[in-house]
Amino acid sequence: MSEQDASDTDDADESAPEDAADATPDEVSADETTADEWETLDDVAEDDDESDGTAEFEAGDDLLDRVESTDDEQLANEIASLRMRVDSLESEVQEREEEADELESKLARTKADFQNYKKRMKKRREEEKQRATEDLVERLLDVRDNLKRALEQDEDADIRDGIEATLRQFDEELRQENVEEIDPEPGEEVDPQRHEVLLRVESDQPAGTIAEVHRPGYEMAEKVIRAAQITVSEE
Repeated sequence: MSEQDASDTDDADESAPEDAADATPDEVSADETTADEWETLDDVAEDDDESDGTAEFEAGDDLLDRVESTDDEQLANEIASLRMRVDSLESEVQEREEEADELESKLARTKADFQNYKKRMKKRREEEKQRATEDLVERLLDVRDNLKRALEQDEDADIRDGIEATLRQFDEELRQENVEEIDPEPGEEVDPQRHEVLLRVESDQPAGTIAEVHRPGYEMAEKVIRAAQITVSEE
């Protein structure tokens, strides 16, 4: 090295402390704070990285620990057990689906059977009603024949006995059909369900009671099919 170069080096070394001494306290504090902040940010970043890694691989580490602590035979047995469980569940699901299909099929058949039953019962009732009507008409034809024979008697013949006998026959046919006559007595209370009031008249009966029966009524199986026509005593 030349004497000139050595002299320059010595001058530079001597001037460095002077420059540092000339620096203001604010400038030194700013440089030191910036370095500290970067150090803090680096620490936070490292902590975040470590935290994220722990959360991400925690489950994986547990799985790895389980696998490493399990020998091949035990692992194979667990896999075989899981497969058997899956097969059992699949078989159970298939059985339940088959049961559901069978129940749906039974329900459909039951609904169809019920609809057919309703149709059969409706048809049977119609047939029974028709047969009952035919049977009643057939019996009433005998009554008509007796009335006709009574009218064919001579004008001088007494046909009262024949007509009374025919009336008794007719009443018997009505009785067999569960038909009863509604023929109240004078003085009885008025029943709006069974009696039809035609008018109010002067009568020796108590006021508001039946004075006279104009036409008898009829009821069948406790159902009024024709109300009796009556007059009522004035109050």
